[in-house]
Amino acid sequence: MSVACKCSGELNSRMDALLEQYRGQPSALIQVLHQAQGIYGYLPKKVLQRVAEALNVPLSQVYGVVSFYSFFTIHPKGKHQISVCKGTACYVRGAGQLLDRIKEELGLKPGETTEDGQFSLEVVRCLGACGLGPVITVDEDVHARVQPERLSGILAAYRQ
Repeated sequence: MSVACKCSGELNSRMDALLEQYRGQPSALIQVLHQAQGIYGYLPKKVLQRVAEALNVPLSQVYGVVSFYSFFTIHPKGKHQISVCKGTACYVRGAGQLLDRIKEELGLKPGETTEDGQFSLEVVRCLGACGLGPVITVDEDVHARVQPERLSGILAAYRQ
C-alpha cells in the first residue's frame, strides 16, 4: 500500500518547533524520533531527513536507529493495530491458524496496513498471557482463547 506522507499544516508546525528545540543536539536523536513519530504516527523519509539535518547527524545513523528499535516505524499504521502472539504457548494452541485467517479476511501480511487504513498487523513473540492462548490484541484490548471462527466477529466490532 502506498500512503502519502501527511506532512503538512499543523503537523509540520509541531515538527518545526520540535526540531528547533533540539537543533544541533545529536544526543537527542532517539527522543526526537519518538516525538516525531508521535506527531505523524510514523516516520516518513522526509521527516527522517529533516531530523538528520537539524541534529547534524548522518541520515544513515538516523535510519540505523529507526531500524534497530522495533518501536519505530517508517510505514503508516492503521487505525487499529492487531497483534498476534506467536509465542510457544499461543503457537501450539493455533496462533498460526489465526494469522492465516487474518491474512485471508483482511488481505494483510505482518507489517502491512489495509488499503482503507483501518487495520495494521504485526506478529509478536509474547503478550504475557500464555495460559490464555492463543491471544491477539486489537489496540489495547486483549482477546483470549481466540478460535479462527470467532475472528470475524472480533474484527467487526472495530470496523464501526
